[in-house]
Amino acid sequence: MLDLIGQGFLSIFSQPSILLISILGVVVGIIVGALPGLTATMGVALLLPMTFGMDPAPALLLLSGVYFGGIYGGSITAILLRTPGTPAAAATAIDGYALTQKGKAGKALTVATVSSFTGGTISVFILMFLAPILANFALKFSAPESFALALFGISIIASISGVSLVKGLISGTAGLLIATVGLDPIQGFPRFTGGIPDIMSGIPFIPIMIGLFAAAEAFKSLEEMNIKENVKAKIENFGISRQDIKKILPTILRSTGMGTFIGIIPGAGADIASFVSYNEAKRFSKTKDEFGKGSLEGVAACESGANACTGGALVPLLTLGIPGDSVTAVMLGALMVQGLQPGPLLFKDSADLVYTLFSGMILCYIIMLIIGLFAARYFARVTEIPKAILTPVILMLCVVGSYAINNSLFDVIIMLVAGVLGYYMQKFDFPASPIVLAIILGPMAESQFRRALTLSNGSYDIFYTRPITLVLLLLSIFTLFTPILKKLWETKKEIKNADVKL
Repeated sequence: MLDLIGQGFLSIFSQPSILLISILGVVVGIIVGALPGLTATMGVALLLPMTFGMDPAPALLLLSGVYFGGIYGGSITAILLRTPGTPAAAATAIDGYALTQKGKAGKALTVATVSSFTGGTISVFILMFLAPILANFALKFSAPESFALALFGISIIASISGVSLVKGLISGTAGLLIATVGLDPIQGFPRFTGGIPDIMSGIPFIPIMIGLFAAAEAFKSLEEMNIKENVKAKIENFGISRQDIKKILPTILRSTGMGTFIGIIPGAGADIASFVSYNEAKRFSKTKDEFGKGSLEGVAACESGANACTGGALVPLLTLGIPGDSVTAVMLGALMVQGLQPGPLLFKDSADLVYTLFSGMILCYIIMLIIGLFAARYFARVTEIPKAILTPVILMLCVVGSYAINNSLFDVIIMLVAGVLGYYMQKFDFPASPIVLAIILGPMAESQFRRALTLSNGSYDIFYTRPITLVLLLLSIFTLFTPILKKLWETKKEIKNADVKL
């Protein structure tokens, strides 16, 4: 295997065109990921026709570069403008933008870049060495396990609710209600559509995400046009200290493991991996109070988890022919176009190509690291742009990004409505992240729950007689009630201290 990996690197460096194509893919991916609405899936789909006349190795590395760069690129605008370029970056915006407001945008960008590189690179190594073993484990996930995973993700609402758990739960409930709009996932009849054909397939969550984060922030900045900020502090200090590295390294490694595992599960994706990693980082952190107010651990967890998901999603694709997420579904088409059939025989019949691809993926992440570190100070200069110019540009990107998804003005209307809603949510301290999380995971939880009951002929035994399902359900209950128990403990402690003083 090591010999094949070495041959893969020699093959790449002996052909400069492959190196240039990898750089092009990463650059395009970062740009696409940073623009609201233009997801990594869209970037890969747009460049897919360009690969039809190419050889397999450069074609697949071009798409891989776009994939990796797209997941990372969403963090740039999430950190600087609270405008997540991709759904996975919605979690990054929680602490990333808070760090920008504290004058630590440079440090946040550096941590995001290093975490993305580390998580993605380790996940590729895991893909290389453990793909067959991990793929067999992923096969154990059926409807009950997928439901339990989605429920675990939804339970994270309790941890990302900010100061008020009640307001977070209200936001999450609103997201779940929005997720019920559209066709029933099992029986196919319309629900809560009001006869509007544009929402028969559900209310698209990307326009909602763009509205809640980007448009809402733009509306808020309209009030602050005349307020001058000390932007110089925001674009200084891009380095991270040994103490910072020591603090975030365990978080990066833990989140990388979770992100890879979640990526392996078909139907899950980088957005779920990002939120789950954020929650677990907060659970294990010694400085929980910093989360939501500007935590480097929070940024590191989100980015390492989301980027580790890329290598994980390729495991079922290459070993079983099952796409791990929407991007790898497009890449499955690219493999088929190249005359390659994903599965166990791919490693036997085309081992040279497979390990050239693995080596190229590592190279793509190295390219991303170099671009991210050297271009961070130029990314951060966006904070120097006057709000009178920046705000209309953000709103224009919101409109273009929302329209580009389905070429629909209805999506633009949804984005604007969500923007107004997000603006007032900020005014009254309602967190936006629970809505996005609930809209993403709600349909998955409902459909898998009903499929599980169909498999068991209506018996609920299927949820507690399967070990993986039971563990995930117990984790969900623990995650949901941890903030409540913590609040009760703190209240009891305060009463005890007050009694001592009296």
